[in-house]
Amino acid sequence: MSSTLRERALRLLARREYARAGLARKLSSYAESAEELGALLDGLSARGVLSDERYVEMRINARGARFGNARLAYELRTQGVSEELVAAALATNVDELTRARQVWQRKFGDKSGAVDAAGRARQTRFLMSRGFSGETIRRVLRGDFEDD
Repeated sequence: MSSTLRERALRLLARREYARAGLARKLSSYAESAEELGALLDGLSARGVLSDERYVEMRINARGARFGNARLAYELRTQGVSEELVAAALATNVDELTRARQVWQRKFGDKSGAVDAAGRARQTRFLMSRGFSGETIRRVLRGDFEDD
């Protein structure tokens, strides 16, 4: 295994967390073979330097306060994180209704809902673009903040 490949991987990981697939994409052009890259990634994972669980936790902590479950799940899947890990992380995260209400209040203030249909549509589009579910958006706009 090339020491320069290992050094490059450690430099990248020193800056921020990466999912295994994301780091593999970054390093693939520098590796001499796929086997060399796989061995390096296996070694980093075995030593605890590379961890998909830690990456998921970091991403959810960094972006969870601003985005809904659908957007978070999409971003994690595009980085090659397994479906089981995504589902487990979102299940332990703060509930989506609470996050949606906080995002809505930061953007639109403590209004008791949109005054007209155009304002309500604008608020709906904003929350949808953040990845919140339709039911969550309806509950936020109705002012129904109690959990069922």
